[in-house]
Amino acid sequence: MHFPAGLGEQAIQDVLRDHPTIGTILARYDVGCVSCAVGICLLQDVVSIHALGSEAETAIEREINDYLGAASSDALANGRL
Repeated sequence: MHFPAGLGEQAIQDVLRDHPTIGTILARYDVGCVSCAVGICLLQDVVSIHALGSEAETAIEREINDYLGAASSDALANGRL
């Protein structure tokens, strides 16, 4: 999985703290990172750990990247980047 700005190499607990929408996306695919007490998995590994298959992995990656692109565009439009 590929995500911008090194996000894929960050621990999921840190990603979810900064981007709670990613938790919502993962939850739609029954990936329960939001409630996980460990939270040290890397974002790029989270989906493969749950063995959802390549079609679901591709869909999750696309949804997360679409969200990140929209969030980045919104931040630029509002002078936050």
